[in-house]
Amino acid sequence: MSVKQLSLDNLRTFVNIIELGSFVKAGDALGRSQPAISLQMKKLEGQLGRKLFSKVGQSYQSNKDGDYLYQQAKQMLAINDDIFTTLSTQQTLRGRLRLGIPSEFASTLLPSIIGEFSQRYPDVSLDVTSSLSRQLLDKSLRKDFDLILALSDEAFEKDAEVLLEDDLVWVGDNSRKLNKNTLPLVLAPEGCVYRSRVIKQLKQQTHAWKITYTNADLYGLMAAIKQGLGITALAKSSLPAELDIVKDSRLPSLGKIKICLFNKDTQHPQVSKTLSEYIRARIK
Repeated sequence: MSVKQLSLDNLRTFVNIIELGSFVKAGDALGRSQPAISLQMKKLEGQLGRKLFSKVGQSYQSNKDGDYLYQQAKQMLAINDDIFTTLSTQQTLRGRLRLGIPSEFASTLLPSIIGEFSQRYPDVSLDVTSSLSRQLLDKSLRKDFDLILALSDEAFEKDAEVLLEDDLVWVGDNSRKLNKNTLPLVLAPEGCVYRSRVIKQLKQQTHAWKITYTNADLYGLMAAIKQGLGITALAKSSLPAELDIVKDSRLPSLGKIKICLFNKDTQHPQVSKTLSEYIRARIK
């Protein structure tokens, strides 16, 4: 029985077409002619037995099958690239990297990253600071970090890589009943992106609410929630296993939040690039 195998080269061309918006731009980026790009796509469609594009006016756009392949192809290419990056840099990475990360991601994301990364690259020293995103991104403090993972509620910043546009959700302990008269809130201090969004949305409706507890640390907020002091808001991808998504007719939609990566490291760019790939693979 013959085994079918997709060409990673064809998949990389396909992903470039989707992300750049045309065969011509993909060809320019890859240094190939448009006929060569078209031939690659014909081979890919022939191998899959599916059309991947639909003609819209004078341009081609991915169809349902193309959208599915795009997501799968990105994962395959990421694994391929990670293998080469890891095996080519595993023995050579060394240096010190200063990472800034929001406290909620420090508790859910950091343990898996630090453990695996530090084991694989023992000669890299990680200096991690956990704080509110707004403090990490303060212009006077950014110079203190090589790599920053942060939440952004502002317009897109030119030096930011948006890893995920995540749902902002209400979080609490579903074993605790919410006060029927006044919504109790446990929030981080002023300057927190979550706090600003929560207050802005609640002010647009008529239900009563009050802040019952304030703490900048996620573990402090979790303890307050477990004691029945109220509910809070978090990016869905940072939801701790100990907490639940809360549904209540009085709770307005909080919309989405951008999770961004800011890479400022110029002293150890390969270290920063490799850690960025670790973070990127785990933010989903």
